[in-house]
Amino acid sequence: MNLEEMKALIKDLVKQDDVKYAIGWEKGTYGARTRPSFAIAPEDVDKFIFNPLCVANLSTFLTKEEKLPLPRGQTAEKKKMVVLVKGCDSRSIIQLLNEKGIERDEIIVVGFPCVGVIDINKLKPKLKGIKQVDDVTEEDGKYIVKAGDKTIEIPKDEIIAEKCLTCEYPNPVIYDHLVGKEVKVTKKEEYSLIEELENKDFEERWAYWGEQFSECIRCYACQNICPMCYCPTCKAIDLNPQWIRRSVNTSENTAYHLMRAFHLAGRCIACGECERACPKGIPLTKLYKKLEKEIKRLFGYLPGLEEGKPLLGCFDPKDEVIDKDIM
Repeated sequence: MNLEEMKALIKDLVKQDDVKYAIGWEKGTYGARTRPSFAIAPEDVDKFIFNPLCVANLSTFLTKEEKLPLPRGQTAEKKKMVVLVKGCDSRSIIQLLNEKGIERDEIIVVGFPCVGVIDINKLKPKLKGIKQVDDVTEEDGKYIVKAGDKTIEIPKDEIIAEKCLTCEYPNPVIYDHLVGKEVKVTKKEEYSLIEELENKDFEERWAYWGEQFSECIRCYACQNICPMCYCPTCKAIDLNPQWIRRSVNTSENTAYHLMRAFHLAGRCIACGECERACPKGIPLTKLYKKLEKEIKRLFGYLPGLEEGKPLLGCFDPKDEVIDKDIM
């Protein structure tokens, strides 16, 4: 992919009268981190980058924009947002469209085929004292990390994010503009991540999650970063009425996480942002992968692949047949 061609494309989009701004990635201020970037003017696009460090799912911001009350007689501004997405990110775009969280004429989607992103926690020990990473490229099964006049080659399988090991959709499933060539799909999700837990008995599984949820500090980072958590009022944190107390203890933490997990059943698009944002390292991906597996088994449904009605927004007479294996 040619970075300059990508920037030229986005600059042309930002120049359009009906475009409000573009959402992309830019270099962070420390280490190997990148961060979301907003380009209101064409020159702002010069900050944009795209490399295996661009982990964040930017579609989250599409539903975060504040919409102030309008004076009587005025109509809302209809300018579009340009959003850059990887393959897994693009699934959240489709799911948001299906749920009417966003409208298709509100966005311009620029898609990037993805060869896998880097897990920062795996990368840190490999940096050998390097304080600031300038760029990372992928070549022949290796990541080439550049920092000033230093170059480090790291085998890809040593620092790639876990979610990328079973990603079946590295190419965007929806886009208006595609930057770069589509990559060959070679992986299949076999849910090996949750096999060990599934083989435990009920008491062992309950003890495992009790231990994990006891670590939660209820910072709500998982909720704030999730592209599918956009309800104006969240019953998991609402105080009037209060369904779940904000006490930080195992019981209340468990209630919060289970309530949120079932709200994401048939909606989670496996971007892994919740686990990445968790300051306590709770393995939330395992919880959502289990629900994904069961939804797929029961209904043959994976969210964010096709435009239409969401799973829980439609009815099929066959759904009346109860699967006795889960009773």
